[in-house]
Amino acid sequence: MRYSTTSMHICPEQMIKQGYSAAVRQDGWPMASNSHRFSTARMHQAATLYYLEDATQAEIAARLGVSRASVSRLLAEARREGIVRIEVVAPVDRDVEELERRVVGALGLDAVWLSRLPSGGPVGARLAPSVSIALQAVGLVARDVMLVSSGRTVYEAAQAELPPLPNVLLAPMIGGHDEPEAWYSPNEITRQIALKVGGLPTFLYAPALPGPELYQTLQADPSACRVIEMWSTARCAIMGIGAPPLSRTSLPSFVRNDMNTLQAAVGDVCSRFYDADGVPVPFPGSERLLATGLDLIQQIPTSIAVGSGREKVAAIRAGAAAGYFNQLVTDTETASALLDDVEQSVADSAACASGASPSPR
Repeated sequence: MRYSTTSMHICPEQMIKQGYSAAVRQDGWPMASNSHRFSTARMHQAATLYYLEDATQAEIAARLGVSRASVSRLLAEARREGIVRIEVVAPVDRDVEELERRVVGALGLDAVWLSRLPSGGPVGARLAPSVSIALQAVGLVARDVMLVSSGRTVYEAAQAELPPLPNVLLAPMIGGHDEPEAWYSPNEITRQIALKVGGLPTFLYAPALPGPELYQTLQADPSACRVIEMWSTARCAIMGIGAPPLSRTSLPSFVRNDMNTLQAAVGDVCSRFYDADGVPVPFPGSERLLATGLDLIQQIPTSIAVGSGREKVAAIRAGAAAGYFNQLVTDTETASALLDDVEQSVADSAACASGASPSPR
């Protein structure tokens, strides 16, 4: 090698030996360039030795007849060129899996699917990946019926990626609402989910709470009857869980939040309200509600409730105990709150049995 006071030059033969490939001039020296690269064959050889055969850089340098610095550059260049692709796989969160198992046991459910995403943003968007996993696990096939409720969380989940369910039949669980918000439109939510999964939607062109005459007419309407019949043959349902109605800032217009009867309600599915024991709570006109009945919901093989928030803990506990759903999609914060509430109930029961006063909630 020849040296100067400002730089070190390597003869072409030495560059080839060390794995460089560069354009050369007629006199045999490399053209001036800042884009010298190793040959792909030499990069692959070094990467194979290092990543697949567990050779050290010193061993690779000896085998290839190059310096250790050249080996380091070979490996770095191999990564840049895509010859080496490094995948970082997040570890399975054993704490989350344990939390899922504990909630399954505490609520007597078939499955609980917890979101791994951080809190913040739309609830439905955070729960959507777990909704997708839950739906995929059902094993729906063509012509199976899946029911879809209205509600903000279900609507937001419908905007995200969902698993392919080709030719599965989809239908809304409740009639239409007068409210302008999109999550009050069950037909639209059904259409969006059908587009995402490749399913076949059927729509219910009727109000959720029709007047007495219209209600009687709809009982004989072929279009409405088609959906109503699907309610009793469904294999799966995905439903939002409502918080206590008197605590909510938004309710369907056909439900007045100053009704005395709703004071006992802790939640609802499809505007079918129930109390802390899971007993249905009626409201004026609820006998005409065009929505899947709680008795039918109890018979659906896989009913997936989607919801989160401490304000929904009572609704989730009561709905699970009553059999209104047998699977739950929620987040870790709500799961922990559910377990705390169950443990508090057990402690209160023990205190009452011993004659002591239960702890304040």
